[in-house]
Amino acid sequence: MLQHFLQEFGYLALFLGTFFEGETVLVLAGFLAFRGYMDIKMVMLVAFLGSYAGDQLWYFLGRRHGRKLLARKPRWQTMGDRALDHIRRHPDLWVLGFRFVYGLRTVMPVAIGLSGYPPRRYLLLNGLGALIWSAALGLAAYHFGALLEGILGNVKKYELWVLGGLILLGVLLWVSRRFKAARVARKEQEKAQKAE
Repeated sequence: MLQHFLQEFGYLALFLGTFFEGETVLVLAGFLAFRGYMDIKMVMLVAFLGSYAGDQLWYFLGRRHGRKLLARKPRWQTMGDRALDHIRRHPDLWVLGFRFVYGLRTVMPVAIGLSGYPPRRYLLLNGLGALIWSAALGLAAYHFGALLEGILGNVKKYELWVLGGLILLGVLLWVSRRFKAARVARKEQEKAQKAE
């Protein structure tokens, strides 16, 4: 059942997951590649394509509508201002490495576009960053499966537990991010009300 589902939709789900956010779905796909349900080379390729395409889109949206996009969410506005500060100090480093900083995946390309970073340079360095990210995280998750098998023996009998744990971890990270965003939004709203 799981194998059939992954053969039908696994790579599409991976592409969409890495297009919009990425870390959890790539870790899950890397583990599934270790289990033989997906091919690790295809996992890394699809993750690269999804991440690269998503970040290119956010960059171009940032160039055209950056301030409006950041203003839509108070948390994004705050993070965008911090991101702009980082970009001004070390632009190429941030273009290469923002994927490895949890929570900046969507805001950073918008801020990079807003900063006036050159499009051709972003095209190249974003591609290099996406390549490094997809290979590093995909292989780490793949080898995590090997490590688990070394510790637990036959992972097959624990497979659903591990998958469930990875999915639960992803959901917990998402919920945590939402609570943090709501808290930041409340604080920003309280500051605005006090200023009036």
